[in-house]
Amino acid sequence: MLFDTVLNLFFSIFYTVISVFEPFFIILPLLISVAYFTLAERKVLGAIHKRLGPNVIGLMGILQPLSDGLKLFLKETIIPSNADALLFVLAPLITFTLSLMG
Repeated sequence: MLFDTVLNLFFSIFYTVISVFEPFFIILPLLISVAYFTLAERKVLGAIHKRLGPNVIGLMGILQPLSDGLKLFLKETIIPSNADALLFVLAPLITFTLSLMG
């Protein structure tokens, strides 16, 4: 009796955790693949233009997408001093949300 209750509690917590993290299991590989497709595109364009392309970070530029992502997340947001800060931050989010609804 007690074992069944503990087992049911365990499975209920397990399925809750899986359902919370399931979108990350789908989105994360998708984001990583897009980053490396971008690297491949930049390499091909570099070869077409007879230059090296991205080769600074890691062996043959293999860590370049991770470096680009880190740079994107660490970039400082500059809010103009005369602008309404709340509106300046929310305006792109509102626009993006409305574009997805239409």
